[in-house]
Amino acid sequence: MEDAATPDETLIARYAAGDAAAFEQLYARHELPLWRYVLRQCASRATAEELVQEVWFAVAREAPRFRRDGRFTPWLYTIARHRLIDQLRGIRRHDSLDDTDGEGRPLAERLPDEQSPQPADEAERGEQREALIAALNQLPTLQREAFVLQADCGLGLEEIATITGTSFETAKSRLRYARDKLKALLRDYA
Repeated sequence: MEDAATPDETLIARYAAGDAAAFEQLYARHELPLWRYVLRQCASRATAEELVQEVWFAVAREAPRFRRDGRFTPWLYTIARHRLIDQLRGIRRHDSLDDTDGEGRPLAERLPDEQSPQPADEAERGEQREALIAALNQLPTLQREAFVLQADCGLGLEEIATITGTSFETAKSRLRYARDKLKALLRDYA
């Protein structure tokens, strides 16, 4: 049973000591945000599934080497970022956020929606998602990454800087530029 008060760092230490249930708790906490981050960086469902699986295998394999004074979330997303970079280097092309999946559905149609809106609301929401995805797609890669890590994964600037291997100020600048550009791009939509 998951104890929401147990810090991630305690859970990874318990897993490294042989407690498989601790890994399950970590997975349950971070599964969806990690999935969204990876999917929005590579935009291919099949590739995202493969990369997320690789990330969790790496977490399981590297758990005994997790630094006791470290923070789990930046460590997790750093592993994910390295897998994404390796994957991009391997294919030598950049997948677009509006690539379709095997069923021909663009990312905008695959975003999770917890409510069941009326058709007019759904159409408007679909247009808004398409506008946001189009605007995100126009951001430089590093700015988009910073924005997704904060907006979708809920990470702070220090964590984003750690994950991306940059200074706090660089992460802050990328996020500010991303927001400014998104505001400008979405102003036309509104």
